[in-house]
Amino acid sequence: MSELIQLTAAELAAKLAAGEVSSVEATQAHLDRIAAVDGELHAFLATDAEGSLAAARAIDERRSAGEQLGELAGVPLAIKDVLVTTDMPSTSGSKILEGYRSPFDATAVAKARAAGLVNIGKTNMDEFAMGSATENSAYGPTHNHWDPTRVPGGSGGGSAVAVGAFEAPLALGSDTGGSIRQPAALTGTVGAKPTYGGVSRYGAIALASSLDQIGPCARTVLDTALLHDVVAGHDWHDSTSLDFAWPSMAAAARSGADPASLRGLRVGVVKQLMIDGVQPGVKARFDEALALLEAQGAEIVEIDAPHFEYAVSAYYLILPAEASSNLAKYDSVRFGLRVTPEGGGTVEGVMSETRAAGFGAEVKRRIILGTYALSAGSYDAYYRSAQQVRTLIQRDFAAAFAQVDVIASPTAPTTAWTLGTHGGDPMQDYLNDATTIPANLAGIPGLSLPIGTASEDGLPVGLQLMAPAFEDARLYRAGAAIEQLIADRDAAPFWAQAPSLVGALTGKAGA
Repeated sequence: MSELIQLTAAELAAKLAAGEVSSVEATQAHLDRIAAVDGELHAFLATDAEGSLAAARAIDERRSAGEQLGELAGVPLAIKDVLVTTDMPSTSGSKILEGYRSPFDATAVAKARAAGLVNIGKTNMDEFAMGSATENSAYGPTHNHWDPTRVPGGSGGGSAVAVGAFEAPLALGSDTGGSIRQPAALTGTVGAKPTYGGVSRYGAIALASSLDQIGPCARTVLDTALLHDVVAGHDWHDSTSLDFAWPSMAAAARSGADPASLRGLRVGVVKQLMIDGVQPGVKARFDEALALLEAQGAEIVEIDAPHFEYAVSAYYLILPAEASSNLAKYDSVRFGLRVTPEGGGTVEGVMSETRAAGFGAEVKRRIILGTYALSAGSYDAYYRSAQQVRTLIQRDFAAAFAQVDVIASPTAPTTAWTLGTHGGDPMQDYLNDATTIPANLAGIPGLSLPIGTASEDGLPVGLQLMAPAFEDARLYRAGAAIEQLIADRDAAPFWAQAPSLVGALTGKAGA
């Protein structure tokens, strides 16, 4: 395995800036890695080696000419297929958009390109981001690099595996109910959901517009923060984008690298997030992490948030309702797949056949549920009630943050389960988002980072931190300190501890 792909994004960026390595070399090393292991992992849906190398060559030429470039210029980037790009297809994991080419880049992608990052591919995802395992992709599931028989989490399992398996140092994802944070937990990587509106959603194929948020994925807290800095900021294309002077997330991560910075931090533990069904090994690692925090002088405070227990129910009314509206545009008329019934058929017939063939089972399930929730006879009983619960959850968060600086919980109640295990019972997938959903309903930022492995199966466990809206930097400061505590405990960074995935997949034991 090339040494270049084992560097963190920050380390690779420093070598690029110093002229010790070229972007072409770094990009080629990661493309070689994808070619070697992605046949088994299926983290990527599309790559374009020629285009990626051309972009890398252009960065090298600009650097050679003495141009001042951004800190991450020349670093490879993987992009979740929910974000439209001009250079590769944008399908959102769905057959209904198979082969679709966007005439423009999503704002987050455009910002990444402007900063000199090199797009090396589009990552696999649950269809239209509906799922918790990346098993609902129309193009086949992604496999967890810790154990290819296990799921990587969803819906952004492709981005999480891409960074965890050294196929890319950085990736972009989207988080509607935990789709960045939950895959991060199950793959031993780091993922952040920014404050709602902190990163533009323009060019993100919509699932639920009041919940979706674009965010960064990486192997370290600092790398995640560096990418966050690139994509954050106001965008006039997005009416929900916040016009706010965001502090540097990377500076916050660097200032928190000393665990002594945890002294005096008030950490809330919401008893309603310690749900029934938390795996014993997950609970043990979470309790150990809290003990490490206390040993550094942090204060652990139990929080009562009585309405959190209704979060999953409210979410699975609000999300399908918004999804049924957003997905109405896939009608066979304007763009995307078109299936014509035998003999021609009417417009309605073509639309019906197209949606039947183009949407998968989970998408159809949520469209039907959302349409019902918005119907005249059900709106007040279901959708309006769910929005009222959402307000109560926001108030619970406000009350909690009056007492504490951050809230901590397990990111996911279990480690990665075996592929196909939940196929017959979507409720099991829904409940795996129980700890991440409240942050989306409230629009606050969340960060997941690995804190060890569960004793039962040796698979990664994630710690979730949440902070008030606009306080994303607080998460990076605390997250970097916790990451260092875990590295000190284990005598190695967590990302370096993944078992020989990589050896097993390449035929080089211990690689």
